[in-house]
Amino acid sequence: MIEVARLHRFENNGSPLKAFADVVINQVLVKGVRIVEGKNGLFITMPQSQGKDGKWYPTTMLLDDGLKDELQEALLEAYNV
Repeated sequence: MIEVARLHRFENNGSPLKAFADVVINQVLVKGVRIVEGKNGLFITMPQSQGKDGKWYPTTMLLDDGLKDELQEALLEAYNV
């Protein structure tokens, strides 16, 4: 079960970043999922944190492609409402 707990849109910022979201996946809260505009349209990226070396590393990964597709569908639907 996926529930969008919070969605914060960024309007007219000229950036590819369109929104941040917090989602509940099977009673686990994931904060900081991003909705980004790419060459082929909107997509989601999971939360990341910057390491001491300046590179960005994922803090949460979905290992099931079906779950990732379901999450992306739920977030983009909430974003487009």
